[in-house]
Amino acid sequence: MENESNLQVTFSKRRAGLFKKASELCTLCGAEIAIVVFSPGKANKVYSFGHPSVELLVDRFLGRDLPPPNNEGHHNHLLMNHRNVFLRELNKEVMNMEEILQMEKAHRESILEIRRRANGGWWEAPINALNLSQLKQLMEAMEFLKQDVEKEAQQQQMVTNVGLPFLTFGSSLSPTNGARAISS
Repeated sequence: MENESNLQVTFSKRRAGLFKKASELCTLCGAEIAIVVFSPGKANKVYSFGHPSVELLVDRFLGRDLPPPNNEGHHNHLLMNHRNVFLRELNKEVMNMEEILQMEKAHRESILEIRRRANGGWWEAPINALNLSQLKQLMEAMEFLKQDVEKEAQQQQMVTNVGLPFLTFGSSLSPTNGARAISS
């Protein structure tokens, strides 16, 4: 990249993504990971991620600090087993939470779709695509719409008939309904 600021932004995003994936590997699989990256450009800063630590893993890799042999004792074996059980439990929790998150995302999308339909001509949506709850909501909305239309029609009829109440058929004040016309 030619633009220095774009290069730094891209590096920062990629570095964060790389460290996040490394952290997920450590959590889900119990892996021990060390990552060392140098920033591009003139700054040339060093960034690192390590689990359990970068120094420990680099020393082990270079052979300076070898882990104790497996026959070190029963205590180390128990600690490793306990750690593995704990990691498996954490892994199960993470997987359950991810599943719940995916279900919630799907639920959110369905709600957003209903809102989009409601705001953008919901009457045009195919009725067979709606579930029972959505059909009940649609029915309630149509009932409210019917009531609103009836009220508005009555108000407009009253406004129209204020000056000429006897010219409207079906009016409670019309002569056909038993009311008398008063002439002045």
